[in-house]
Amino acid sequence: MNKLLPNNLSQLPLKIKNHYIATSVFVSDNMDNNFREKQRNSYLTMRMVYDFGVACLILAMAAAMFFAEKLNIPQIVEKDIMLRYIFGAVCLLYGGFRLYRGIKRDY
Repeated sequence: MNKLLPNNLSQLPLKIKNHYIATSVFVSDNMDNNFREKQRNSYLTMRMVYDFGVACLILAMAAAMFFAEKLNIPQIVEKDIMLRYIFGAVCLLYGGFRLYRGIKRDY
């Protein structure tokens, strides 16, 4: 090995080089963690907006089921009243659940 190297001073740059590599790996890990954190935050924001959107649609369907006569929706009014109220209650529960998950943001 010493025959390939011109002098013994070549070991010092290797130590510096190893330190430099270790530092760059640390910086790379830090950058990777920042990227992962940004990716997770964007996923959480997207999921929250999705939950709010779905909750609004489902709660609007529940309101349409409960107040079909007042809103003059003939396609819903002609259905059985018990079926409308059961479906409206299920929509109300599920919409409330989606709204709760959107507010809590525990994914």
